[in-house]
Amino acid sequence: MSGAAGGASAGEPGREAPGTDSPRVFFPPPLVYLAALGIAYWVDRRALPMPLSLGERSGWRAPAGGLLVGLGLVLDLLALERFRRSATSALPFRPASAFVARGPYRWTRNPMYLGMTLLFAGFGLLLDSAWVVLAALVAALAIDRWVIPREERYLARRFGASYLDYVSRVRRWL
Repeated sequence: MSGAAGGASAGEPGREAPGTDSPRVFFPPPLVYLAALGIAYWVDRRALPMPLSLGERSGWRAPAGGLLVGLGLVLDLLALERFRRSATSALPFRPASAFVARGPYRWTRNPMYLGMTLLFAGFGLLLDSAWVVLAALVAALAIDRWVIPREERYLARRFGASYLDYVSRVRRWL
């Protein structure tokens, strides 16, 4: 979930009625990525294989895939640690008690989603599957269109001007 910890607290203007205080994202975003990965892997292995290597010996895929997997994991772990330190939930169906603008949130408003995209694209390279790489991008597009806007509207209501200032300074992805 996008967030920001600059110091805004849950008691600021824009607080919603009890029981409705969340971005109202009910399908956990990691499951979007896992579902896309599973479907793509099945299509690649069972229905219509589409390797990236196209039969050539390709020494670039393993190092590039490993790098993307590593970067994705580090980005996700750093973002989760920031949420933990800020004592707020990373789950998009729970209320935010703080907004996080430190750590990887200084460069991207959505380091967890960026990390998951890099992680799954890296798996696609390691598996030599164009379908898996494509699925990572499709999952990111779905998150960008249907999850992030809900989170952004919620955080703008919840944290007001401090969040809007953050949005004006930090890009959604990169």
